[in-house]
Amino acid sequence: MDPHTSAQDVMRCDLCETAVVQMHCDTCFVNLCKACVGEHISADLSKPHKIVDFKDRKSTPLYPGCTTHFKERCQMYCKQCVISVCTKCIVSDEHLGHKLSEIGQIIDEKRNSIVQEQTELNEAIYPTYKGIASDVQNRMSQLEKKFEDLSASITKHGEVWHIEIDIIVKNLKAVVDKLKNKQLETLQKQLNETEQKISKIGEEIKLLENAIDSKDISKLLSFKSNLDEYRELPQKIMPSLPVFSPKRIQGDQIRKLFGVLTSHSLTSDKHGYSLKINQKSTEAGSSPPVKRLLDKPETVTTIDTGYRTSLYNVACQCDEQIWTSGDDNTMKLFSINLSSVLKSIRTNLSPFFQADIAVTKSGDLVYTDHNDRTVNIVKNEKTEKVIRQLKLKPDGICSTFSGDLLVIMNSGDYKESIVVRFSGSTEKQTIQFDDTGKPIYSSGFYHRHIIENRNLDICVADSKAVVVVNQAGKMRFRYTGHNPAPKNNPFSPRGITTDSQSHILTADYYNDCVHIIDQDGQFLRYIDCGLSNPHGLCTDANDNLFVAECTNKQVKKIKYM
Repeated sequence: MDPHTSAQDVMRCDLCETAVVQMHCDTCFVNLCKACVGEHISADLSKPHKIVDFKDRKSTPLYPGCTTHFKERCQMYCKQCVISVCTKCIVSDEHLGHKLSEIGQIIDEKRNSIVQEQTELNEAIYPTYKGIASDVQNRMSQLEKKFEDLSASITKHGEVWHIEIDIIVKNLKAVVDKLKNKQLETLQKQLNETEQKISKIGEEIKLLENAIDSKDISKLLSFKSNLDEYRELPQKIMPSLPVFSPKRIQGDQIRKLFGVLTSHSLTSDKHGYSLKINQKSTEAGSSPPVKRLLDKPETVTTIDTGYRTSLYNVACQCDEQIWTSGDDNTMKLFSINLSSVLKSIRTNLSPFFQADIAVTKSGDLVYTDHNDRTVNIVKNEKTEKVIRQLKLKPDGICSTFSGDLLVIMNSGDYKESIVVRFSGSTEKQTIQFDDTGKPIYSSGFYHRHIIENRNLDICVADSKAVVVVNQAGKMRFRYTGHNPAPKNNPFSPRGITTDSQSHILTADYYNDCVHIIDQDGQFLRYIDCGLSNPHGLCTDANDNLFVAECTNKQVKKIKYM
């Protein structure tokens, strides 16, 4: 094969141009065959030629070429002139007295600087921008919802006005009908009296005719008519019609009466986002510091709660305090550091039904009453029914980042389960079916728990799966456990919670562990550190996990990140 005319060929020696390349000069960047190595070195003895196998080419650092001396490579760096210099530059008077460093040291410093920048980009800037993007998306979603609520409020106010106007119109028309009927009744009475007199006048005319034709002179002389009675005519009744005088309202007047929108604007805050790695935020959508899961979670504190037979649920009041609920009608507030009861709330709950508990954004305790079909709130040690007369039986409950309450409820026969969002006592949203019309949540007598993730997903521990939908109620995924499980028992999720990294944690009752999955449903690892029948879960602001162990009535504080 002719190397000069063939379309494809192996690489050839740069000197002889015929032999196959076997070696490489990393100093001069020349490809060589073994036979031409000696010729290449002897051609320029002023350089320290580094000959390597062709496969190892470019393994030697490529020093920059000198800008002053042609073909010279710089191995030193002048910090005063901020340029690379070769040996000829050094012996010249141009850099006399300047501080020189080996270029390798400068390269190491530069490489360390790049590594630091890379670390900052990977661990701070990139996650922060991802968080900003998530924050903006969440704000957009919330903004759309708020504007929808605003439009709905205006529509509802319009409907109220229509109702009020309809009532006014109805009342005015009722008054008109009443006046009409009264006046018609009066005229009808006069008509009846007139028709009676017409009948009598007809009879009177016949009597007169009979008198005229009578041959009985005595009767004729004694006849006397009632003409005087009929000469006195009835009064003429003149109905007086009411007049409707509509109020003239100018367009701007009615707009002001109806309601006005407050001023609005878009503002920006240059200090709105931060790259501080140790920053901690519990608001949905903000950028949390990057944390890693520990290889071996550890139990930090154990609290004996003192319930009689079972402990069901736990909720964080703050970093130092937790609420618990168990097998009786008492809810207890514990000091974590002192492991002692700070407060007890007595309720009318039945001991046979678990009351789920949560803490609102304002720090108040809320709980569900299955039998009474109410949601209750404890303020200043007084209990109020915040949601009452529910058609379904409330089960799991959580407080959202926006301040709403999410309640999962069951029908009386436990054949239907539904998630309802409440703003105060007003129902805002229901989640029950997927896009195909199939129920999202399972049927049956199970206690279900619910939590909102940082990305505003709604997560439910539902019988034998964790079911996650987005904020709009659209199905995202269903997590059915991971194999092998610590005790090889079927997946049985109970309590559920999330953390600052949007991890979803759920208690696996029969496998004595907690599953950690990411926000997209991928299994990450187990927390398996001597737990016994874990039931309720919650996390605090520092990502400490609290596990309510059902049978031994203990709460364990676990460090896992």
